[in-house]
Amino acid sequence: MNDFGVAETAGPAQTGGARDVDVVIIGAGQAGLSSAYHLRRTGLVPDRDFVTLDHAPRPGGAWQFRWPSLTYGKIHGMHALPGMELTGADESRPSSEVVGGYFTAYEERFGLRVRRPVDVTAVREGDGGRLRVETSDGLWSARALINATGTWDRPFWPRYRGQETFRGRQLHTAGYPGPGAFAGLQVVVVGGGASGTQHLMEIADVAAETTWVTRRPPVFREGPFGEEQGREAVALVEERVRAGLPPRSVVSVTGLPVNEAIERARERGVLDRLPMFDRITPSGVAWDDGRYIEADVILWATGFRPAIDHLAPLRLREPGGGIRVEDTRAVRDERVHLVGYGPSASTIGANRAGRAAVRGIRALLAREPVLVP
Repeated sequence: MNDFGVAETAGPAQTGGARDVDVVIIGAGQAGLSSAYHLRRTGLVPDRDFVTLDHAPRPGGAWQFRWPSLTYGKIHGMHALPGMELTGADESRPSSEVVGGYFTAYEERFGLRVRRPVDVTAVREGDGGRLRVETSDGLWSARALINATGTWDRPFWPRYRGQETFRGRQLHTAGYPGPGAFAGLQVVVVGGGASGTQHLMEIADVAAETTWVTRRPPVFREGPFGEEQGREAVALVEERVRAGLPPRSVVSVTGLPVNEAIERARERGVLDRLPMFDRITPSGVAWDDGRYIEADVILWATGFRPAIDHLAPLRLREPGGGIRVEDTRAVRDERVHLVGYGPSASTIGANRAGRAAVRGIRALLAREPVLVP
């Protein structure tokens, strides 16, 4: 028995080499676990009625890959998963350890039986109105799909003239090892988001010199940020998704909250920002106006894109490049729900999206007959 009071059951039925379930969840981060919880709460049983597939080696979603210096006390907020609070966390411990342990306990408590590591390579139209999910662990046939793959697997690397000639090191936030690796070096940090400012402030304490470069002037948010402001920010991101445009992050419209660390960095001149350089040279970065800065390292804190290439066979993208979503449902295919995408790409947003997706899928399952190929 688990916290739902339901005994574990045998695995899914098989048809033509594929295992049949009502729902496949792809991804076991915050959005995926929230979705699994709500499916379970409505009476569906893991490994019989639905399955959760995760490519990561262990629980923790993208958090398990965060750099060691990002302690739990430094993150902007971690909203608890539904049904189980995260309490008593040591703020000095790495967030990867804290959240990884929390997700592990959550999966065990609710008997979610996440399968990992499993890579999903493609989702296609299957037989009898079902979806065919192709994975490194074989085939699944589903009546509905919840995509909760997030963005961590698709770091965005901008391209600039001369980039291939740079003799120093280039790395992205996804591979950031912590500030110690930059001791005594000249470092250019590119990007005006939360990660960029965090990296910059850490590295400035140990580097010989840091330079901060952004495409647009960074926006710092001072004063309170309440529910009304939050709703307005989410609405701006949601507007793009409904229009079929690639989603922007919520922080891109909320601005960066000013805290004591930000204030100290401002006073020290660490956050004095330069506009984007025009080209990269073998030994640094240069602007067309003649400015030049030597660099040993260029750190690209330039964000991520949704990891949705496996959905390409379903042709869900709009001409604008994104997947048009209403609530969590893909407009081009009501069997597919995207959680943690666009406006739900936050811990609290992912929780709400998981609940909404399950509500929509349960309505779909209730009206659609079970079609056997």
